[in-house]
Amino acid sequence: MKIAIYSGTAPSTTFIERLIKGIANKGVTVYIFGIQNQNLNYNKNCKLITYSNNVSKLFLILKYSLLLSLFKSKEKKKLDSLYSKKTGSKINWKAKCYPVLYHKPDIFHLQWVKGIAEWMWVKEFGCKIVVSLRGTHITISPLADSTLATNYRSNFPNVDGFHAVSKAIKNEALLYNADATKMDVVYSGLQLSDFPFKNGSTSSSKVMLLSVGRSHWLKGYRYGLQAASLLKKRGIAFQYDIIGVDQEEELLFLRHQLNLEQEVFFHPYMSFDAINLKMQNAAIFLLPSVTEGIANVALEAMALGSIVLSSDCGGMTEVIQDGINGFVTKSRDAAAMAQKVETIIALSDNEKAIIRDNARATICNQFSEYQMVKGILELYNKVLNQ
Repeated sequence: MKIAIYSGTAPSTTFIERLIKGIANKGVTVYIFGIQNQNLNYNKNCKLITYSNNVSKLFLILKYSLLLSLFKSKEKKKLDSLYSKKTGSKINWKAKCYPVLYHKPDIFHLQWVKGIAEWMWVKEFGCKIVVSLRGTHITISPLADSTLATNYRSNFPNVDGFHAVSKAIKNEALLYNADATKMDVVYSGLQLSDFPFKNGSTSSSKVMLLSVGRSHWLKGYRYGLQAASLLKKRGIAFQYDIIGVDQEEELLFLRHQLNLEQEVFFHPYMSFDAINLKMQNAAIFLLPSVTEGIANVALEAMALGSIVLSSDCGGMTEVIQDGINGFVTKSRDAAAMAQKVETIIALSDNEKAIIRDNARATICNQFSEYQMVKGILELYNKVLNQ
């Protein structure tokens, strides 16, 4: 089995890198195409067909143009003919497509569904196409972009297999003509050895709250700040750190307006280890998002031993059972979130320990790297045996 796992960059996001390594560790040949931003350490089953600058891009084009002309001239001519009907940079197109055509994987697994229209051509040459459905690319982007929605409706019926990261995401894709029989829900998986579990309360005199994620309105940080304001008015001593936003003007103004400069702190992204340490020391991990597929950062917090309080957005209720392995509150409801924080604070140490244990068990049983790789391989085999 030869699989191309394509995101356009190498390395990709953390959860896609886990998928690449997990599939390769099962003995499957994995091709990685696109732009390479740093040195990578993959096993022998990973084949890097990448470029890092304009010089290496031109070299890649020349190399594969020659190889295709010598060994697959008819297919090259056909691909060139397909491209002649499109607009855009010919150089960039050749750098992306020529290597894929030459190596011709059994399955081309597209990680970001927004790019579906430019990759459907692989089916013309006998490749199967599998598309991952993640987050805003399926829940928000097609609502704001009618052209993208049209592309989805036109191309989804011809996709060979879909990987949905949650049941909620799967249901969204059905609105764009995706075939439910070709869609598998496979949750993102963690390499549990990277997330040492800590089950115990911190010694801080303040309640330590933490959120991690990019600065975007979908992350719902305004509701987190409004909840923090309510906690302050009720006399609760806390510190709320938000990693990934730094100097976001809107949030800085809201923090000032709510008089939270001494309680709320914004930070740029930190290293993997530094974020993990912050999570372990946080009494409560807040996920106030408006929408999510399933937030990988919340899974990581659960694995590390932080109690997660999430909004009921997207697929988060597929992970968290309120009061069992974490807590759930209504999306966009700052008052409800503040009340849940007080509920968690009031729990005994033993009750908190039980919730942390249940959360870790959930990750071990449903969100391990083993489960993710197993599910994706089953999807690949189903697609190849259709």
